[in-house]
Amino acid sequence: MRALGTSDREVAALMTEATKLAADYWASLEERPSYPSTSGTETARLFDRPWSDEGRGSEVLNDVRAIAEHVRPCTGRFFGYVAGSGEPVGAIGDFLASVLNQNSTSWRSAPAAVTIERAVIGWLAEAVGCSGFAGSLCGGGSMANLMALAIARENMLPANEDGARPGVVYASEQVHMSIPKAIALLGLGRSNLRVIPVDEDFRLRTDALEAAIASDRKSGKTPVAIVASVGTVATGAIDPLREIAKIAETEGLWLHVDGAFGVLAALAALEKLEGLNLADTISLDAHKWLYQPIDCGCLLYRDRDAARKPFSHSGDYVRIFNHDPGEAFAFFEESIELSRRFRALKLWMSLQYHGRKAYREAISHDLQHAQLLADAIKSHPELELLAPVPLRARPRTIESSD
Repeated sequence: MRALGTSDREVAALMTEATKLAADYWASLEERPSYPSTSGTETARLFDRPWSDEGRGSEVLNDVRAIAEHVRPCTGRFFGYVAGSGEPVGAIGDFLASVLNQNSTSWRSAPAAVTIERAVIGWLAEAVGCSGFAGSLCGGGSMANLMALAIARENMLPANEDGARPGVVYASEQVHMSIPKAIALLGLGRSNLRVIPVDEDFRLRTDALEAAIASDRKSGKTPVAIVASVGTVATGAIDPLREIAKIAETEGLWLHVDGAFGVLAALAALEKLEGLNLADTISLDAHKWLYQPIDCGCLLYRDRDAARKPFSHSGDYVRIFNHDPGEAFAFFEESIELSRRFRALKLWMSLQYHGRKAYREAISHDLQHAQLLADAIKSHPELELLAPVPLRARPRTIESSD
């Protein structure tokens, strides 16, 4: 008998119990507090145990109910993070992706998985007004931003052969923390991040941006890229994309849009994101505003050849001799990862199960809720609205969910 063998009967029994646990958890979400009542000591007592020599068998599933009591439920009552709800069809897709256990590294390694991911990328690009953009799925916005700036660096200030040189990147003072981290990792130098002041709406000031670029050029520094934000984490601000794109074009700089938070609002309010299609690269998170289970980030890029410059370096063991364009395709030629999960299956299933209209309505609903909250705060004498709410969906009736 194989040491790790599990009979068909055992697998079926485990699946039956796991399905019940999942269904019970989903059914209980509305009754759960927004954050668990627990402590580090308590969770360590429950779950930090030795790895025993003998297996526990199906008993391990008994722990799931305890685990569920010590996690943060994905419900509408939690406002601490920008996170999605873990849409159930997507979760089922995630499970099935694990069952299929595909390495979505190239078409020849995972024909269906790679084809599905490329299709999903096309859907996302078209949905945000960027038809024709290519891309790949990744762990989240931080990884997407890192890859985007790697593409920018290699196209503007090549480093793959001789090493990185200092290059200046411009972003607003509201920029996500992943940007300075990426600049450091890429060897551009964190001191070469120019943090640009914002206006009263927390949007990057284009006059200050132009002045900073001019100052750096005068002092002999090398500007490389501009990072515009669509939905900053602290304030939800949307930088003036069209004006920034004009500056990037005039100055010959790469334009990356960090839209991990807000870009998918384009499904309901595309007119608010005018100029998005002028970007060279765009990051977005389907595990935020497409409600998918974590993780599901995405990087879109205008030019596939530009994306291959930093990442295309293959050994003989992965060399592809097939000349058919589809069958020769490899994600490892345009992304950091070689081993890649079949992230696309949950999106492919979830987006088709509900349809585009349902997602557009859900996002519109969210936008209207934000406006209702802003209006309520402004009308309350003891409350202060600390940031504008720039996105507004078409008016629709919000039904009570009491």
